[in-house]
Amino acid sequence: MKILVLHTHYQQPGGEDECFRAELALLRSHGHDVVTYERRNDEIRQLAPVNLAAASIWNGRSYRDISRCIAAEKPEVMHCHNTFPLISPAVYYAAHHSGIPVVQTLHNYRLLCPNALLFREGKPCEECLGKPLAWPGIAHKCYRDSRVLSLGVASMLAVHRGLGTWQRHVDAFFALSQFSRRKFIEGGLPAERIQVKPNFLPIDPGIGAGDGGYAIFVGRLSREKGLRTLLQAWRQIDVPLRIVGDGPLMELKDSVAPGGSIEFLGRQPPDRVLQLIKAARLLVAPSECYENSPLAVLESFACGTPVLCSDLGAFREIVRDDVTGLKFAPGDAGDLADKANALLRDGDRLAALRVAARREYERKYTADANYRILIDAYERVADRQQHAFA
Repeated sequence: MKILVLHTHYQQPGGEDECFRAELALLRSHGHDVVTYERRNDEIRQLAPVNLAAASIWNGRSYRDISRCIAAEKPEVMHCHNTFPLISPAVYYAAHHSGIPVVQTLHNYRLLCPNALLFREGKPCEECLGKPLAWPGIAHKCYRDSRVLSLGVASMLAVHRGLGTWQRHVDAFFALSQFSRRKFIEGGLPAERIQVKPNFLPIDPGIGAGDGGYAIFVGRLSREKGLRTLLQAWRQIDVPLRIVGDGPLMELKDSVAPGGSIEFLGRQPPDRVLQLIKAARLLVAPSECYENSPLAVLESFACGTPVLCSDLGAFREIVRDDVTGLKFAPGDAGDLADKANALLRDGDRLAALRVAARREYERKYTADANYRILIDAYERVADRQQHAFA
């Protein structure tokens, strides 16, 4: 099968970029002919806010590029990852006019929320969910702390909701969890076109020993990830904590005592991250936003490392309480500390959770399991398109 895959790379590389690369490699490893169209958000530095807003609604260059690419390459399916802001929904129309079915992965909540997180002022926010115009997001400057830029995103969403773009020109959606699927249905996407396909690991890292004597956090150091709650909780825990990642809250490194039990390691190469997770007794995921299918948790399962996470969003279905990990009340440092201490002091319980975590990875998050979902969806939309034009 020949597949055209689209993605706009982020200025700060993250999970979506990793998922894009992993799916490309997965498809090519199974013999598929994959053509890519890629843009980079570094380009937006050259655009004035009004031009950026206009491009996010309709990017004529992207429309022309995809129309020419389809004519030259003749793909059977077009799969979109991140289209915001530079690729824009214009590419759906290019594919539709060429008779090519479209699949869209819903990596975040951009189609529902200007900041794509459903998060504001330290807690989940659904004020814009289902509204024709996301005016609360404009009022609260939810995109890049700018009312002008937030108006641009809200306008893009309003225009394409009004046009029925996602209902009429996207043939299938991949949500990363049942939780996010429900949110997108609440937001107006057609339920019958949304199926769950979680993220996956392209390579099995193998199970670790968990003998490093520490707990670990892996992720972006930003407000929605619960870093402040984590640091507050760890004052009550006598096991070392290693924090892997970077971001705007790297400044918190200055608030911990040098040589103490908390160590900020910064961004690490992927292989090193896996080594650290394998040796950890526990991975802590204290997010205070609605997570979808975070790669750090899947990596932790693959390494056999239990997960202590906030009882919020997709974590409620991904982490099974007292089976693959434990949950604590979101934003509650005391509950986090209590749950962590109870688990870290019980070696037999940790050992049982390690076995179950690894089994969860083998059951749900391998490359083979993900490939079957992916190719079945491609074949289904391609077959439906052929019958429509027969």
